[in-house]
Amino acid sequence: MTALSELGQAASARRELPPSMVERMTLIIDAFDGRFTHLTLEDVARCTHLPRSTAHRILDQLVRLNWLEHSSFGYSLGKRALGIGGGDGSHGEIREAAAPLLHDLQMRTRMVVHLAVLDGSEVFYLDKVGGRFALSVPSRVGGRAPAHSTALGKAILAWLEPERVDELVGDRVSRLTSRTIGDIGTLHQELNRVRQRQGLAFERGENVPSISCAAAAIRGHEGPVASISLVGDTRTPLENIAPLVVDAARQASLALFPDLDNQRGRSRQAARVPDCNWSPETMNRLLTMGENDDWL
Repeated sequence: MTALSELGQAASARRELPPSMVERMTLIIDAFDGRFTHLTLEDVARCTHLPRSTAHRILDQLVRLNWLEHSSFGYSLGKRALGIGGGDGSHGEIREAAAPLLHDLQMRTRMVVHLAVLDGSEVFYLDKVGGRFALSVPSRVGGRAPAHSTALGKAILAWLEPERVDELVGDRVSRLTSRTIGDIGTLHQELNRVRQRQGLAFERGENVPSISCAAAAIRGHEGPVASISLVGDTRTPLENIAPLVVDAARQASLALFPDLDNQRGRSRQAARVPDCNWSPETMNRLLTMGENDDWL
């Protein structure tokens, strides 16, 4: 064999080598692009075209380094990956507490479910569950949306002091659609209605024209920490699903803060867990509390 042919074979062998470790890790993290909240090992291997054993080894390393998290539901983005988008160490705890509740909501309603936190004037999506239906909703884990135009954001803002709301979103209230709240005064009126509805927040075509949502905040001792929403199209009967959202937020609050019930009534900011066992009459009253139903 000539030296030239040996060099050719060596170059061919190098071309057939698998990607570098950095490239393989990037392939795996890119698989969590917001279309899927949780992926199994088989999902990751299929998306990346990596051998199953290789994918498993790298997934273990990414979990150990907090780029990913692993639960009974599969792998999902970890606090380090979410931190690039503005997350912090507490987000992993919130996601862990809410995960089974989000999946239960999705199974019961077959709708898309969101979990988000407030980051300045925006909501930051920590989780999204919805199977194949999630593809029709233009949101992603690690993505953002203006708080004043989403049920998720209004559910959180409703439990902040008005001065804090002014500080966060006062000069950032702008219309995304014809139905978006366009000024801070109207936003405060809407947040007051959210409080009167025991924390239920709604949007119908305010952030995306074809989408409606119902949301409720997960609340701790110092106020709201996150919110959960159910997402449908503008024809979705929100009155049928609203109690389920409130119940999920209540359970997440108690999972994160087990002694909440002992803290009720300490201050206006203390988390009060609403009772979701509403009669149809109570539900109708809550849903018609707004002036001219202007949240619809």
